[in-house]
Amino acid sequence: MGRVGSAPSPGGSSRCGAVSRLSHGTVIPSLKWHLLSFPASPPLFQAKLLRETVRKHCSSMSVPPFPQLIPDLENRGGVSCHAKSMFSVMDTLELLSRQKGLTVHVSPSGTACYITSMMFYVEIQLEKDGDVMDVKLAHFEEAPVVCDDLVQLLRMKNYDAFGKILEDLSNMYRIPGNSKMKAKGYLALQALEKDLYSMSLLDRTQDLNRVTEVLNGKVGHLVPRTGGTPMNIEFYISPYQVLEAELNHGSQVCGTKTVVTIESTDALHKLPLSPLIVDPRAGEDSNPAFLQLTDELSMDLPALFVLKFHKPVPMSLSSIEEIQRLTGIQISGLKLAPLYELIVQSTLKEKCSEDLSTNKSCFLVSLPDCPKHCYFINKGSEKSDLAGALVSKIPFNHPKCVPDVIEILRHQVAYNTLISSCVSEKHINEDDSELLYFEVVPHKNSSFSVFFLHPVKENLACVVIDVITSREVQCHLHLNPQDPTLNSSDDFIARAVKRCMSVPVVMRAVFRNAAKVKADSETQDMDMEQQPEPQLEQTTDSNSLKESLSGAGQQDWVVTDTPNNTDSTKENLSTAKLEALGDNREKK
Repeated sequence: MGRVGSAPSPGGSSRCGAVSRLSHGTVIPSLKWHLLSFPASPPLFQAKLLRETVRKHCSSMSVPPFPQLIPDLENRGGVSCHAKSMFSVMDTLELLSRQKGLTVHVSPSGTACYITSMMFYVEIQLEKDGDVMDVKLAHFEEAPVVCDDLVQLLRMKNYDAFGKILEDLSNMYRIPGNSKMKAKGYLALQALEKDLYSMSLLDRTQDLNRVTEVLNGKVGHLVPRTGGTPMNIEFYISPYQVLEAELNHGSQVCGTKTVVTIESTDALHKLPLSPLIVDPRAGEDSNPAFLQLTDELSMDLPALFVLKFHKPVPMSLSSIEEIQRLTGIQISGLKLAPLYELIVQSTLKEKCSEDLSTNKSCFLVSLPDCPKHCYFINKGSEKSDLAGALVSKIPFNHPKCVPDVIEILRHQVAYNTLISSCVSEKHINEDDSELLYFEVVPHKNSSFSVFFLHPVKENLACVVIDVITSREVQCHLHLNPQDPTLNSSDDFIARAVKRCMSVPVVMRAVFRNAAKVKADSETQDMDMEQQPEPQLEQTTDSNSLKESLSGAGQQDWVVTDTPNNTDSTKENLSTAKLEALGDNREKK
């Protein structure tokens, strides 16, 4: 009896005392907060919270947890799992989750996996053979919801995409401060998403198709956040992509997208905690009317909303400055470089599977029923009018600026699409007299010139393309006053550009119209030396062509009045779609 009532050994006393103080002083309040944060969580997940909470606090006090009180459920989970495929799935999920800084717990039956953080958890239910049955996601203080997008990714064993979603979920809560501060950031994101979704409904009608919404909607084609997939906005799609979708029924080609999310910052910013739209159509030009960010409707948080791109977008300095004026927030981490150089680099990375030198500025473009084109890209310099930067994300704190930002992005991507149409993975290695040579020269803002040799004479000609908006383009053909017309009016060239958004396809149409002029001229003048059938091939020495084009930007030009040939216009435009697809496939 004396032994039983005697004082415990020093080690035991210290350990028991620490656990006693831990239980009453820190574990219970912490555990209570965790369980209240996820009231609908399963008992197994609550057991995990108990184990992790005690383990964390014991570690901070240098006291190991009691194994008999907190069994290692992770080890128990592996014992009851017999299928090799299940082991493989569990191992992969555990490895992937830990790489993303998350914790993993396997149920005793081995058929459930919980990927957890302080602010959310993902529950994955598996069959005995390892097939995924169900995936649920629970955000802070929210009931778990089924996530069909995560189910599909895991069934396809697309662990890279699943890991990216886990990373995005973690980043969404990576805001400095305690859990309440992180929860406020999530609440602000929900408020923004509600406002953006309301704006997306303004111009939506029952018969509105996706492409029209992408190109003309106030916030493009908006897809709300579902499960683990964040809200995204598709704001531009090229004619090639539209045509590819039309000819391949059942396939949906995606245009340029941006993801709507929230990210941490060093400084505090005022973010809304509730939707700010008062009346969707009460503003000017049927634009929404918004409330101001007052102290009652907002909170200072170390975070900002961001439009995040899957791939960095080359943007001109003027476009970047215009966006910063709209948002009132600087875009950080920008490295200025010649805009055309950035467009060429981005295009080559997208088109080429292998690494190619981005120092090249001469590209070979193949077109059906036409000699090959050779494009010299004059990359310009880092002067203010020609400089640009790769933009990965755009920060903002109020939903009212999003439609205008989307319009600037559309404009920039449309301009980039035209320049990138001259870029190919095929480089010219030696002179070829059968090539048609062109030089693309940038101008200020969003215009550029395409210089080329006149198809009939040997003087230089020039087409100036000015991208006013993503939907409006102006073109001007400049010729030497003594040279014959090319039978292509400014209006014809502008409509061809808008139809295909491809410089090579437009120049092919111009040369085809010029070939008809040349043929008519040969028919009328029978005394001239017999010419071969027009193949639009240049027989001029390629070196002289390069020398002529290299100085094209310094020459003066006059605009000539060119007749509008209605028949040729209809013919070229009616076949533009099929020809454009052929052009696209040949360049791939």
